[in-house]
Amino acid sequence: MALLQISFFSDVLNVGTSVNVILPEVNQGIGIVASRKEELPKVLYLLHGYSDDHSIWMRRTSVERYAAAYNLAVIMPAVNHSFYCNERYGERYWDYVSEELPRVMHRFLRLSARPEDTYVAGLSMGGYGSMRLALTYPERFAGAASFSGAVNITEIMGLHDQDGTGERIFGDRMTDLKDTEVDLYHLMKKNADSPHKPWLYVSCGTDDFLYPFHQTFVPALVSSKWDVTEYEEEGAIHEWGFWDREIRKFIDLMFAGKENETVIR
Repeated sequence: MALLQISFFSDVLNVGTSVNVILPEVNQGIGIVASRKEELPKVLYLLHGYSDDHSIWMRRTSVERYAAAYNLAVIMPAVNHSFYCNERYGERYWDYVSEELPRVMHRFLRLSARPEDTYVAGLSMGGYGSMRLALTYPERFAGAASFSGAVNITEIMGLHDQDGTGERIFGDRMTDLKDTEVDLYHLMKKNADSPHKPWLYVSCGTDDFLYPFHQTFVPALVSSKWDVTEYEEEGAIHEWGFWDREIRKFIDLMFAGKENETVIR
């Protein structure tokens, strides 16, 4: 795979920013099994967690090797501690990720622009971001994944804001986020009747501190008639061994086809 770090000026953020991108090559070199397709690659937007940046997926997993088996481009942006939201006292990261980033990537790179070729996934904070993108704009994505996702932002920000992140992002709205545009439960109901709804993959370890949120999130998606594949790994915690296994599994499922999909509980 070709690895690019693209540094560009963001009009939305009003500052220079960087994105890591891996792009498929026909010849990957020794030891890599690569796709031989010459068509425009499918796209996976891969989102980082709260303590990380746009380099972390490349440093902590073998995502490059997993993507090489398919004709898949992986785009990894950086959003700091924003929870992929427009910050009350900061930057407009939601506008950046949901609008500007796709537009800039398609201007710079030769990628498929078809919704059926577009996916988003993330871990922890990035799991929240991926679900918000898919539930807000279901017509844009074929699938989305959350690994150990911080999926109940109303409770997380209301009860566990120990470093001021919630106040910086939401200001005086921090404890009153229910039924707003950042509430995944609100979004899943609001767009339940969308004519196109992406397939959702949601996973978590049973010993992860976010597991209670996972336990309530998946049934709510099912109740709202979203197409969900769930996976729970006994004893798994909030760590990279689990996320490395999960990104490989998700990429394989992306290309397996709906006829091979299974719900794993």
